[in-house]
Amino acid sequence: MIQSIQEAATYLQNATDNYAPEFGIILGTGLGALVNEVQVAYSLSYADIPHFPVSTVESHSGKLIFGLLAGRRVVVMQGRFHYYEGYTMNQVVFPVRVMKLLGIRKLFVSNAAGGLDPAFNMSDLMVITDHINLLPGNPLIGKNLDELGPRFPDMSDVYDEEMIRQAMVIAEDAGFDLREGVYVSAPGPMLETKAEYKFMRIIGADAVGMSTVPEIIAARHMGLPVFAVSVITDMCTPGQLKQVVLADILAAAAKAEPHMTMLIRELIRNS
Repeated sequence: MIQSIQEAATYLQNATDNYAPEFGIILGTGLGALVNEVQVAYSLSYADIPHFPVSTVESHSGKLIFGLLAGRRVVVMQGRFHYYEGYTMNQVVFPVRVMKLLGIRKLFVSNAAGGLDPAFNMSDLMVITDHINLLPGNPLIGKNLDELGPRFPDMSDVYDEEMIRQAMVIAEDAGFDLREGVYVSAPGPMLETKAEYKFMRIIGADAVGMSTVPEIIAARHMGLPVFAVSVITDMCTPGQLKQVVLADILAAAAKAEPHMTMLIRELIRNS
């Protein structure tokens, strides 16, 4: 695994003239337009990168973008990998580990999620303050990769409190509401039943999705500060629950995307 990560990182360093990004960004379903704000220096297809998985989800374009955002060097995953695509947890988090070897010092993650808090509305943004892992495993199971981090990383303080505070100020100054809450990750790809939504709410979740937690675990294992935000693309509460199609999710994500892009851009500018 370490050799594969190093080979991918070496390939990217050679392909980008050692671009050395400061920040890594993972863009979720329907949230790829942030790339339009990046002054692109290099764009590489996942398929060309050694050992990289290839995104199979329709709305994930599958490109690794290097460039400037708010004058800072970033590497952006335009499309991510999910457990439900048939990938192992190590494959899902492989790009995060590669980005760490490339030199990033903070990770920004976005996702589309269903709202479990009845106070939420469609297209709300929710800063993730904690998470619950309902996936059948995690990327740290097995032999520890000592070169990356400790055997038993602490997860009591996963999401960077300083960046969360900064995000709340950015949103207030810009005049839009920014929610805070707990994200629960489920295997997918099917959406949950009414009973499962009820269960998730009872155990303390405010939003549910099918990603993010594996990448966050891998990032914290390597000591990377993390900021994560969910776009509420459908409501999963009694009285608001309805059948969802991908087009509706993408439309809700597109509505919220400008504010999400602003948050990440300004956090990077101020880092």
